[in-house]
Amino acid sequence: MNGLIPALSEGLRQLGAVDPAPLFAASLFPYLAFLWWAWKSKRFPRLALWGFGFTLIFVLITIAAAIVAEGLYGRQLADVDPLHGGAELFLTISNVMILLGFMEKGVNKS
Repeated sequence: MNGLIPALSEGLRQLGAVDPAPLFAASLFPYLAFLWWAWKSKRFPRLALWGFGFTLIFVLITIAAAIVAEGLYGRQLADVDPLHGGAELFLTISNVMILLGFMEKGVNKS
């Protein structure tokens, strides 16, 4: 047990040193595959499907906001509240679209 804490600490330190950018870029492909499948399955409510697609708009806005935060303020996006909040608004909109789409489907089913 004595060696567990230092090993976990070292593992977390190494994990923190990993650049997540390639993982974010690679995650686009399974998400696009999900969108394609959801569209083709015709089992998703239309508004929810648009909400899932709108998540890609959130990603694009977030990337642009991060570039602006770095370029104008020399800070990470999370440290520039107006830009961060504005970008997160698009995630909120997409989540509400998904929620309302599935709520509508649930209401129509009963």
